[in-house]
Amino acid sequence: MTTTVNGFWAQAAQNPDRTMLVAPDGERWSAKRLHATANQLVHGLRAAGLGPGDAFAVVLPNGVEFFTAYLAAAQAGFYLVPVNHHLVGPEIAWIVADSGAKALIAHERYAPQARAAAEEAALPASHRFAVGDAPGFRPYSALLDGQPSEPPRDRTSGGVMNYTSGTTGKPRGIRRPLSGKPPEETHLGGFLGFFGIKPFDDNVHLVCSPLYHTAVLQFAAAALHIGHPVVLMDKWTPEEMLRVIDTYACTHTHMVPTQFHRLLALPGEVKGRYDVSSMRHAIHGAAPCPEHIKRAMLEWWGPCVEEYYAASEGGGTFAPAAEWLKKPGTVGRPWPISEIAIFDDAGNRLPPGELGTVYMSMTTGGFRYHKDEDKTRKNRIGDFFTVGDLGFLDADGYLYLRDRKIDLIISGGVNIYPAEVEAALLTHPAVADAAVFGVPHEDWGEEVKAVVEPAPGRDAGPELAEEILAHCGRVLARYKCPRSVDFIAEMPRDPNGKLYKRRLRAL
Repeated sequence: MTTTVNGFWAQAAQNPDRTMLVAPDGERWSAKRLHATANQLVHGLRAAGLGPGDAFAVVLPNGVEFFTAYLAAAQAGFYLVPVNHHLVGPEIAWIVADSGAKALIAHERYAPQARAAAEEAALPASHRFAVGDAPGFRPYSALLDGQPSEPPRDRTSGGVMNYTSGTTGKPRGIRRPLSGKPPEETHLGGFLGFFGIKPFDDNVHLVCSPLYHTAVLQFAAAALHIGHPVVLMDKWTPEEMLRVIDTYACTHTHMVPTQFHRLLALPGEVKGRYDVSSMRHAIHGAAPCPEHIKRAMLEWWGPCVEEYYAASEGGGTFAPAAEWLKKPGTVGRPWPISEIAIFDDAGNRLPPGELGTVYMSMTTGGFRYHKDEDKTRKNRIGDFFTVGDLGFLDADGYLYLRDRKIDLIISGGVNIYPAEVEAALLTHPAVADAAVFGVPHEDWGEEVKAVVEPAPGRDAGPELAEEILAHCGRVLARYKCPRSVDFIAEMPRDPNGKLYKRRLRAL
């Protein structure tokens, strides 16, 4: 089947009995059932007073309720505000209040922080709903029970308002204008074509990271809209991912390099237990991928391992495996709807080969940071915006990243890029994860500090620190080498691989 239909709703009408969603517990949801539940949620939220342009927030794990919330917002003109469920009450309260969310849907798993957030944000008890049992919340079923399963009237396209990760400060909502058009008239899922992913064609999309992450939801929703059944994982483990790929013959997914590292650490007999040959596109982004890890994944999974660069604000570039092998380290060339430029600190556009700040522009429309016009205007040059990454373009238009500007270490007047040092650390078998940043030094301004999560079976201590420092001395120039190593039981990353270096610096 290769006929393109624009959006999930058209598919639900044409082929209502087709399985479109597989829940983490293996329950299969037909297009008809998913459609009906999303319709009920629209009616329930409208009965609660929400109208076009209004927002509602969700603190949910990967599950049917998350997808239902997305589909409801997408056809009722609402803004869906996904909240990172690892946040604590005050952090969630900030997002709920800042977004103007008129309702909150949470899971009982996150009840304590969700309740604290709802109270701090002064959200009425009548507009708090919980999947499962959560004191202070109405049952989620109260939104659905008694509501019609037929499509709502006056359907209009909604959107997702993601909040930036907050790695460098308070998160801000990325708000794009709504089209005002019916959802069928909104281009849905087409960006997957940039990665060579076609409608239908027996594709099955695997969600193996939290849906609150911008790219994870965008990839999954796009897959659904172009006819791909979506398989959801709740809590990721490397062997469970291999099992799910094998069981459902998954063909494409969105991943982060941390997942690659942990998959590669599995014993050989475990890797050989599962068939991953169905994978056509293991697309990774969100964090730098060390070259040795990328090559190891390509050797194991083949040319399906592909890379992109983008931000929650927009994007981006793409590097298929064959192009990356010709130009190791690149994150690719721009999407057809994007342009990449490199500017210096004075706002001058730099020629190929010169390092500067990476700026992007998109032809599909702009965005603003919700309630923060200063941040919206900041870090822009004309139609271009930046999120602070450093890089350069080569003569063929391929982008190479060096690091985030905020993470750059300047020691004795020399620039040191933490990502390069972290990649070197990860080649040591005793290192499960690593982070590098600058700490104050009286003479040099800054010196390089490494924080290491030891691999299972390795004991943290002075002996291991010396071993790791000696390893760095063999593979890095002396000025790049860490001057000290601290150990941590678990690196403070979110499940999408983003590292909270500010938490490490605070220590």
